[in-house]
Amino acid sequence: MIKIGNDWDEILKSEFEKEYFLKMKEYLKQEYLEKTIYPPKNEIFTAFKLTSYKDVKVVILGQDPYHGFGQAHGLAFSVKKDIKIPPSLRNMYKEISAEEEGDTFNHGCLESWAEQGVFLLNTALTVRESDANSHSKIGWSVFTDAVIKKINEKDETVVFVLWGNNAKAKKKYITNEKHIVLEGVHPSPLSASRGFFGCNHFKDINKILEKLYGTKIDWNIY
Repeated sequence: MIKIGNDWDEILKSEFEKEYFLKMKEYLKQEYLEKTIYPPKNEIFTAFKLTSYKDVKVVILGQDPYHGFGQAHGLAFSVKKDIKIPPSLRNMYKEISAEEEGDTFNHGCLESWAEQGVFLLNTALTVRESDANSHSKIGWSVFTDAVIKKINEKDETVVFVLWGNNAKAKKKYITNEKHIVLEGVHPSPLSASRGFFGCNHFKDINKILEKLYGTKIDWNIY
């Protein structure tokens, strides 16, 4: 029984009972026993625990979790406070600075974003150590498609941020005209210079939220 501890439990109840999910659960049980898998089992659903369904204002879609020791903790692009800031996140911080939306980035833990309604979702929620995309085909894509569809049903406008092809593949599930989609290049060092820098997405998100809800995301990391 998966227990998140907020409204996601009810919203995803039927998903957790589907055959594909139960098979994936069994597969993961074995994987965690036999191999090194990230994030730790109790952190797989961190994004859901920190951002309840009713509080989702922004969705930033990542690919799969970091596959290095101690990095992944269940939030896309985020690492724990004592871990070196990864290159993609460093580029995100550079862009936030350039947009004059923040100037303090003391570590790489993005929990404060999540607590403000930024849902940091990876398209796969687990990965084998040193083996990127190793769990991308075990059922997570079906699950995260379902999550996007559920968010699409929200009455309140949500800003979806899709960086890179993996994230853009989810666009077909965002059909509610109330929602806003920002698309662009992935912040990875391999692609950031081809359009991520200068995208103005962080500024755009805050303009949208301020207009709709009279609130903004504080992108600073203290």
